[in-house]
Amino acid sequence: MQKSELDKINVIASFASFTTSKQKRRIAPHRFLTPKGETHVIAEVRRSYTERVGDSQHIHFVVQTQQGRYFDIVYDSKQIAWYLVLEIEDEFINQKV
Repeated sequence: MQKSELDKINVIASFASFTTSKQKRRIAPHRFLTPKGETHVIAEVRRSYTERVGDSQHIHFVVQTQQGRYFDIVYDSKQIAWYLVLEIEDEFINQKV
């Protein structure tokens, strides 16, 4: 289900000046809290990519939680805010093209 307005979420993330063997990305989300009070601990970042939106840069993270759920979350560099784009069904993640 796509929404026109994204839900803001609170994210605990680390921002690194340089990458290391333990932190391979400059921005690494670790857990997030939804407005409904759900907490999701991120087990793995499956994919990340950037997208230019106007004069802002959006950094998308497709994450897998410890409960085995998949989400697309985005960091907006201009707003300095995180948003929940959508929850991805498991069948789309494991689908081969």
